[in-house]
Amino acid sequence: MNTVMDIKEILTYLPHRYPFLLIDRVIEMNPNKSIVALKNITINEAFFVGHFPNHPVMPGVLILEAMAQAAAVLAYKSTHTSPRDGVLYYFAGIDNTRFRRIVKPGDQLILKVGVLRSKRDVWKLEGNAYVDDELACSAEFMSARKQGDDRD
Repeated sequence: MNTVMDIKEILTYLPHRYPFLLIDRVIEMNPNKSIVALKNITINEAFFVGHFPNHPVMPGVLILEAMAQAAAVLAYKSTHTSPRDGVLYYFAGIDNTRFRRIVKPGDQLILKVGVLRSKRDVWKLEGNAYVDDELACSAEFMSARKQGDDRD
């Protein structure tokens, strides 16, 4: 797999940091259209300490958050902005979510996010998260752009 963005570049586009940074690499990007990102799941993830500790499972909401973070990278790259510009993308809604398989340590989550439409500062997206070729989660979600400063 070719790397389009490594972790150093991802960190320039996402304000998230450990333990909440949930993408490790971008392997494909078509601005204004789609992105494919990866998250390597390890037993060292902070959420495994308290989420079914004897049967570690990645929380579904964090799979959704990983898709949203991939979508934010796509939005930043598509609009030639970054958090340094005072621009933030927030989760604005989610629909039609389905979880189809558990995600556990040792899995590599492949996040495929596509733009359904964007109008002004609101993006409607579809996301699918896979482990190998098996669908783990699918959802439609919205992202809203906010321009502001650090005092907000």
